[in-house]
Amino acid sequence: MNVLIIEDEPLAAKQLINFIKEINPAFTILETLNSISQCFEWFESNAQPDLIFSDIELLDGNVFNFYDKQVINCPIIFSTAYDQFLMKAFEGNGIAYLLKPLTKESVEKAILKCNTLQTKSKSGISHDILQLLQKSLQQEASSIYKQRFTIKTRNGIYLLPVSDIAFIQADGVLLYAFDFNNKKYPLTGTLIATEQQLNPEIFFKINRSDIVSINAIEKIAPHIGDRLAIYIKGQKEFAVTRAQKTSVFRKWIDR
Repeated sequence: MNVLIIEDEPLAAKQLINFIKEINPAFTILETLNSISQCFEWFESNAQPDLIFSDIELLDGNVFNFYDKQVINCPIIFSTAYDQFLMKAFEGNGIAYLLKPLTKESVEKAILKCNTLQTKSKSGISHDILQLLQKSLQQEASSIYKQRFTIKTRNGIYLLPVSDIAFIQADGVLLYAFDFNNKKYPLTGTLIATEQQLNPEIFFKINRSDIVSINAIEKIAPHIGDRLAIYIKGQKEFAVTRAQKTSVFRKWIDR
């Protein structure tokens, strides 16, 4: 099997190569690419590999900027330190999503899934089989996102289901969740850490202090400087996207 590695951390790439060789010495490592520009150059002059191990955040940007433009006919095993890209990984040819640091066991399990698919389809991985696996992985993936927050008060501990949250806001060092009735709940941790626990299909961090639920958006209007005004149900004031986030936000709401 010919394997292409897309990874911008030299130590992580070396470790992954060692794992692959230990698992199956017959595998051929075609190349290790560390940037989106290298990916485009490599695929212009090389045949499709049998399998890709791919990091997500590369030296020159997010790897999905490459996958969204390049036709890939082989399965992809994603390996990353971030779990917020999980659902995006399954929109293409992703068959596994490994969180760093990798282990030999996790890499071996992912390769076994790939081998199983190829065995079921003599001519490679069929579209139907790939879709079936991705559907099961998406269902499995949804369980890794936070389902509820524990809210500590003087009167005890309450449970706040994530589905009840309209938006989350950072106010200095304090963090609050607001439900659809505009009730305010104190949260622990940081906005960035909280964002990584939420399903990116439902929640989007529109600026440095606000995360909104797709279900809480009432209206969207143009704002100054290529920004958007986000009107949230039950709120008198609107929130504003960062200019750098606007294009990504437009794609998010159009899914």
